[in-house]
Amino acid sequence: MTEATEIKNEAKPLPRVSPATDILEREDGFYVYMDIPGVRREDLKIDINENELLVTGRANQGASDKETFLEVQFGPGEYVRAVALSDLVDREGIKANLKDGVLMIHLPRMEKAAPRRIPIQTA
Repeated sequence: MTEATEIKNEAKPLPRVSPATDILEREDGFYVYMDIPGVRREDLKIDINENELLVTGRANQGASDKETFLEVQFGPGEYVRAVALSDLVDREGIKANLKDGVLMIHLPRMEKAAPRRIPIQTA
């Protein structure tokens, strides 16, 4: 195999972009909406690490051998976005939904601790 063939066979890294994101606060928590066109559910990861929610996804659609892109704005690529998590977020209750290229993540608020009386023990 020649050097030119080896270079041609190397995979080019996909462009990495931060998806357009809206974050809304409502009474029941926070809602994160991300535009991630072309990303399938199985190519999407959402991880929590301490106080950060990390969303990564890969869009694999591309031109076939008989096609050539003339302009590309949401072709193959990797999406990466980190969102800081407040202490008010119930990490166990986080839910995500992917529909029509939009990822919606619901970050529910922690329930407020109800006031309670501490019993006093006698020695």
